[in-house]
This record gives sequence, C-alpha cells and structure tokens, in this order.
Amino acid sequence: MPPTLASLVHHSALKLTVRAGEERLDTPVRWAHASELADPVPYMEGGELLLITALKLDAEDPEAMRRYVKRLAGAGVVGLGFAVGVHYPDIPAALVDAATDAGLPLIEVPRRTPFLAISKAVSAAIAAEQYRAVTAGFAAQRELTKQALSDGPEGLLLALAGQVDGWAALYDASGAVVATAPEWASRRAARLTADVERLRERPAPASSVVAGAEDRVELHSLGTGRRPRAALAVGTASTLGTAERYAVHSAIALLTLTTERSSSLHAAEQRIGAAVLRMLLAGEPDHARTVAGDLYGGLLDAPFRLVVADVASASAARVRAGAQGATGAGAAGEGDARDEGARPVATPSAVVLAAAEAHGADRLAALVDVVEAAAARAGEALLVVPYGERLVLLAVDGGAGVRACAEYAAALEAGRVGAAAEPPATSGDEAELVMGLSAPAGPIAAATAYKQAEQALSVARRRGRALVEHEELAAGSVLPLLADDAVRAFADGLLRALHEHDATGRGDLVASLRAWLSRHGQWDAAAADLGVHRHTLRYRMRRVEEILGRSLDDPDVRMELWLSLKATSMGSD
Repeated sequence: MPPTLASLVHHSALKLTVRAGEERLDTPVRWAHASELADPVPYMEGGELLLITALKLDAEDPEAMRRYVKRLAGAGVVGLGFAVGVHYPDIPAALVDAATDAGLPLIEVPRRTPFLAISKAVSAAIAAEQYRAVTAGFAAQRELTKQALSDGPEGLLLALAGQVDGWAALYDASGAVVATAPEWASRRAARLTADVERLRERPAPASSVVAGAEDRVELHSLGTGRRPRAALAVGTASTLGTAERYAVHSAIALLTLTTERSSSLHAAEQRIGAAVLRMLLAGEPDHARTVAGDLYGGLLDAPFRLVVADVASASAARVRAGAQGATGAGAAGEGDARDEGARPVATPSAVVLAAAEAHGADRLAALVDVVEAAAARAGEALLVVPYGERLVLLAVDGGAGVRACAEYAAALEAGRVGAAAEPPATSGDEAELVMGLSAPAGPIAAATAYKQAEQALSVARRRGRALVEHEELAAGSVLPLLADDAVRAFADGLLRALHEHDATGRGDLVASLRAWLSRHGQWDAAAADLGVHRHTLRYRMRRVEEILGRSLDDPDVRMELWLSLKATSMGSD
C-alpha cells in the first residue's frame, strides 16, 4: 500500500497530531512538499501533503483561511501540515475551522519534528511500495512463465486473472475468443468482439480501455508485425496498480512469444510442409508421414480435404460470370448443379468478413488467417503450403478448417454482390480469390485429390465463383461446360458445312442428324420423328458423311457431333 496520512500520523518518530479531517486520513500521499507561498496552488500536482509555518499567511483571518483552504482542496492537496512553535505557538482557530469546514485533514507538526523528516518518511514509504510492487511483479512473471510452459495460454490466463483479481481473455487474429479465465468470463469476453476488431485496425502494439457498468477492461494487441496476431483482454473492478501492471505486461510478452513465431521458424515449417506435400503428390505417403512427424502427422491419419487457392483478376472473373449469365443455358446448368449436388454455402460470419476487409486485396493472406484461426480453436492439424503462385491447404475432412474456407468464400461472394450494385471507385483491377475443394481423401490418394481440387478450381474460375467442390461436378451435369467459348467455336467449325448445305434449300441435314443421334441410330424411329421415309433418312446420313468426311459408325464421331449440336443449340438459345 502507498503511504497515507494515517500511516504518517501513526509513525512513532514524527509525533504528529490530527486537528481536523480525521475521516480522510486513509487518503494516499504522493509526496510531502513545504511551501510558504501565499498561493502555492500553481505548483501543486495533486496528492501532496503541504507543509507550512504560515510565514506569509494571516492565519488568524477566518475569511483569508477559508479562501486558502478552499484553493488547496480544489488543487487536490490531500492534507495540510502546520508547524507550531515557529511563527504561531499553536494552530490558529481560523485555520482549524476552515479545514474542518472543507474536510481537509489538518495535522499539527511539533517544533522538534523537521519538515525534512516528514519528507523522508513519505519518500521511504513510496520507495518501499515501489520495491514491493517490483518484487510482486517479478514473482508474478515467474508464476505466469511457469503456467505458460506447463499449461500453455490457458494456464497463463488463469494465473493472470488471479494476479489482477479479475478475469482475462485471449482472442485470435480473427477476433474470436480463444480462451477465458475464469470460465464465467466467456460471455463478457464475447461482448467485446467489436472492440477487439477496432483494436486490430490499429498498428501493433495498441491498447484501449473499455469502461462498462460491470468492470473496467483493458485491451492489448499481441504481435510484433504490422497487424496484431492476437489480443488480450483484462477485466478488473478498478484501475490496475503497479504490481498488477507488471503482471499484465509480463502476460503480454509471454503471449506474444506463444502466438508470434519467428520468421526462421515459420520458414522452416513451410519447408517441411512443402516437402510433405511433394511426397504425398509423388505417391510416397510413408515418407511423408516420417517427415511430418508430430507436426502434421495427425492430419495424415484421417481423411482430409485438399484445397487449391489461386487469385484471378476481378475483370476476368466478371467477364466469365457475364458470359455464363448471357448463355442462359449455362447459368441454368450451374444452378442445377448447385441445387442437386452442392452442399449449402455457409453464411459468412462477422469475424470472417472483418478478416477479409482487414487484409484488403491480399485475399490469400486473409484466407490463411481465417483458416489457421479456425483450426487452432478446434485443435485441428492444418497444412498450409505456398505452391508456386497458388496456395495449397490440407485440412481435416468435415473440420473447422474446411468450414472456414466455405465461410470465407461466402464472404467474398457477398462482397462481389455488393460491388456489382455500385460502380467501382477506382479503375484498378483487384485480385479475386478462387478455390477448388477435393473430395475426402487419404495420403495414398493425395495426387488424385490434388487433380480434383485443380479441376474444381478451373470450374470456379470459369463460373466466377469463389469456391467449387469437386463433388458438385460429379453430382451435376457436363452440359453447362459446353457453354465455354472454345467449345462453341469447335462446334461451329464442325457443323458449318452442314449449315451451309441446309441454307441452299437442298435438305435438312442438321435436323436429320440430331433426330438420328437422339434415337441412337434407329432408322424407323428417327424417320417417324422427322416425318420422312427411312430411305430418305439413310440418304441424308450418307450426305452428312460425305460432307464432313467422317464415318457415323465411329462412336467418337457420333459423340463429337452430338455435343456440338448441344453446344450450338445452347448458344442459339
């Protein structure tokens, strides 16, 4: 405890006597200062015990003493020490009455007690308090370090809550609550998510104070980079003291060490992850497990999903999306595939949207933040590897990492809808993130999973979507793929000679070919559909072979002609 007026009065060597303001003796004293100025207020900071002999005061004038005491109390002076036997044999009644009326403690200082002795007593008490606070801070640091090493961040938070006689909470990079201590503080911590997000917008290190009806909460960012990696909340009933402040600063340092990895360690983990991925794609799962060890080993013991993420220009994505919508049939085919085979798209959470906005155009960095935070909260293993200009992720099938990818994709698509409603503010070509998600796979089938993710990525890029699952492709239809410009160009070139023949009015070869193929080469059924004799249809099919220079007996030729007819009909629609 810092020195108080009561502790000075009870100091046996000082022999002080209280003459007024006994009810306020528990007030802390920041310093003891002697001044004989008629108005010392301009030189006061507040919290001082002012020592006087009344050399320049008319201490017997009641009105003058009321004004004097009132100014001292207004300046934050906590007490007035009056030396008797110097200029006045006793404290004048006018000063005693003024101090009593103002509630200002008035202390009688005997002649044999020099002011210097009082100043030394206050200074010694302050030094002892500071030493106690520093000692307690070091003890708290040792305890927090011990808990961090043995029980991780959860144990550190529990120890910190005990040190400050309050509660503590840890937030991840996305602003979500990771851990709280005690457990009852989880609801209180969750209500501060918006304040944590505002703190994350400021360069680290940053802090803020949130004062509420329940308690006083300090928020501190954690991390050494430009953007914080996490945040710490500390809730107490009142302002932190010196010892508690030492404990909080120690917790910030320790949590920064546990949440912020060194650049060399991060690079080493990436090299290991890249080696594991290369071995999986090369069909060497046993070697991949050996290299992964405990770092990623758990991920390879259960079904995982492989995600390939890439960035494409926003203008290209809009052109592709516009082409899909213009074809009509292509857009409908995509909708059919979503309805029949796609899983429901996750609704983007506020945390995911905040992460996307915080990283701006760096979509890959935001994706890594969101997925790593989700996997860490769920205690899941996650493999993140930059692979050329792409990003490859291996996440537990059905786990938090895969769900985070879906949420982030939904956030991006929601942003695209908002951007489409208003013209862009700048002419810049912002990068759009696209992802392809494989079917569940194991280490043996990693290469197949990578091909599936690449195929899904290609479809996502073509359709202007943020995420496509490979299972959607298998559950949908191949027909929407025919809306591609290259496919339509091939179809037009293959059928151009037949269309030119029909334009001369010498027959209806295109319609006859479509009817014959739709009836699987059954002459009577196809002729009946056309309303002609089967010999007429046979003649037309011979003319088709002569004009195209291809045999209709070849199944590959029939397949190409049928798909070309479908592609050109979709384009004309």
